[in-house]
Amino acid sequence: MFDKQLLKGIDLSKGECRLHESGLSVENPGDNLILRPLGADDYDKERFHAMRSCPGTYYLIVIEDVKLAKLVACGTLVVEQKFIHDTAVRGRIEDIVVDGSCRGNKIGKLIVETLILLGKKLGCYKISLECKDPLLTFYTQFGLKHEDKQNYLCKRFFH
Repeated sequence: MFDKQLLKGIDLSKGECRLHESGLSVENPGDNLILRPLGADDYDKERFHAMRSCPGTYYLIVIEDVKLAKLVACGTLVVEQKFIHDTAVRGRIEDIVVDGSCRGNKIGKLIVETLILLGKKLGCYKISLECKDPLLTFYTQFGLKHEDKQNYLCKRFFH
C-alpha cells in the first residue's frame, strides 16, 4: 500500500498515551506480531490496487500474527488534500479493528498511536476520527477531543 520505510522512526514516546512505557513499538508490537503496511495478498486485490493508485492518500497498517499467519488488527489513515490552510493536508483515522482474541494486549492502541504519529510525520494539520459514544474514552487518551461548534452529520444509503 505504501513504502514500509515510512513507518521507521515513528517514536511512540512522542505520543499521548505513553504506550512506549509498556515496551511496545512499531518495530516490536508483541510476541509473534509484526506491524506493516497492508499488502496485495491480504484482502481484496482489486480494492488494494484501486487504493494504491491514489498515492499519498491511503495508509493502511496491519498487525499480523506470524505464527498463525493471520491479521489480528488493522487501521487506516486517509490523507485528504485541502485548499484551505495554504493547501494543507488533513488526516482521518478509520477502520480500527482488533481481533477479539487479541483485545487487551494494547495492539489497538499501537495502531491508533502509530497512525496519529504517521499523520504528523506526513504534515497533516489535523487528524480526526469518528466513533461511537462508548469508545470516546479510549480515543481521548491519544489527545483527540471533541471541538466546540463542530458536528458530525451522516446520511446512509445502505447498511
